[in-house]
Amino acid sequence: MLQPVIMAGGSGSRLWPLSRQLNPKQFLTLTDSRMTMLQATINRLQGLSCAQPLLICNEQHRFLAAAQLDHLGMDDARIILEPCGRNTAPAIALAAIKLATAGQDPLLLILAADHRIADIDAFHASVEAAIPLAEAGKLVTFGIVPTAAETGYGYIQQGEQLSDKAFSVNRFVEKPDADTASDYVQSGQYFWNSGMFLFRASRYLEELATHRPDILACCQQAALGKAYDLLFTRVDAEAFAACPDESIDYAVMENTADAVVVSLDAGWSDIGSWSALWDISDKDAQGNAVQGDVLAHDSKNTLIRAEHRLVATLGVEDLVIVETKDAVLVAHKDRVQEIKTLVGELRTTGRREHISHREVYRPWGVYDSISHGHRYQVKHITVKPGAKLSLQMHHHRAEHWIVVCGTARVTNGDKTYLVTENQSSYIPIGQVHTLENPGVIDLQLIEVQSGSYLGEDDIVRFEDRYGRVEQAPISSKA
Repeated sequence: MLQPVIMAGGSGSRLWPLSRQLNPKQFLTLTDSRMTMLQATINRLQGLSCAQPLLICNEQHRFLAAAQLDHLGMDDARIILEPCGRNTAPAIALAAIKLATAGQDPLLLILAADHRIADIDAFHASVEAAIPLAEAGKLVTFGIVPTAAETGYGYIQQGEQLSDKAFSVNRFVEKPDADTASDYVQSGQYFWNSGMFLFRASRYLEELATHRPDILACCQQAALGKAYDLLFTRVDAEAFAACPDESIDYAVMENTADAVVVSLDAGWSDIGSWSALWDISDKDAQGNAVQGDVLAHDSKNTLIRAEHRLVATLGVEDLVIVETKDAVLVAHKDRVQEIKTLVGELRTTGRREHISHREVYRPWGVYDSISHGHRYQVKHITVKPGAKLSLQMHHHRAEHWIVVCGTARVTNGDKTYLVTENQSSYIPIGQVHTLENPGVIDLQLIEVQSGSYLGEDDIVRFEDRYGRVEQAPISSKA
């Protein structure tokens, strides 16, 4: 039986303003309005004989990931938390060590959470073709049959043919220039490097011990300090931070003598840019890929995504236009790879639009910062049925809660009472308080904050059912 390991730690900054640091592309509905990229990755495993996936994600995405797995009915999911990003070689080592500690040595199917695969049957066929090779001790990578001379992907040169779909690996090649990429594609000897793998857990650890013992030692040390928190496995943060930042390609695959590539021709894309999303999207007769409330007049070959309001275009061509509640991107399709530069400018100038949307997801629900000014801030808060905010207090702000839908159980100092629709409650500065939804429908309320300082670091938690008492908040309501 296969053990899927899903890597969900990327930032997806080239898909800003939709993808943000606290809500990156793997958690977004980019190619399917019904499910996120992560959920689609899990769903395409149906039909393969495999165990429940093991997810690896960043600490700051833990509740977002858990909520999306819960929507798929995976309420007992296993999630390893990375305290910081250290690339794919250490992340996979954490998964292999966790399984080895439990006495397991399965075949690991390593998948990225943010890839699109259109032909599920072809994907399954390639995985099935790779299983005998992995069982024989090979380290299999999946090579995408190229459809164009892409310069944004690494390439794999095939060697000796081992079966209908499998070849030995002659070499891995860095992202080439346009002429070199064209030569590779025309030769018929190269695949795109997909970043997906299949191998036995023990074989990966053996190869890591041979070629990068420093990475293995750091990951083993980090795993010794593991702790369990709800669905999450936490590793020792200090030990993991000392680990080299290295991809599995550099650490293992380029060094092992047992690398094998299995071809995959399944409509694959890593959705690495807005132009890549336009490429695979359905288009109208003028070549426009539109989503949301869009009025496109005399516009051609343009991606237009309206999240919250009408977007109208007139006489434009070859653009990317993306509207969110707090930012609008207008870019030429040929320049979308430079969006990372814009994100860098946001970071260096101290802005926050690259970190989170106005809507921020918490384990208990979501809040939307709808207005703010001098000494005040207004939020629309939604609390899921049965969920509860932490017991807390603030030194510099008071809060006024107005319930607009549902019922709230409010603890305000030494008093606990219900607040229903069209009723309100006032929380003075310094008052210990909490809020709970005892009902069966979402609780929605408007929160008006007022005070001399409204930063989210003005919070002291006393109790929290989500294990956050000892952790500093990350740009969030409690």
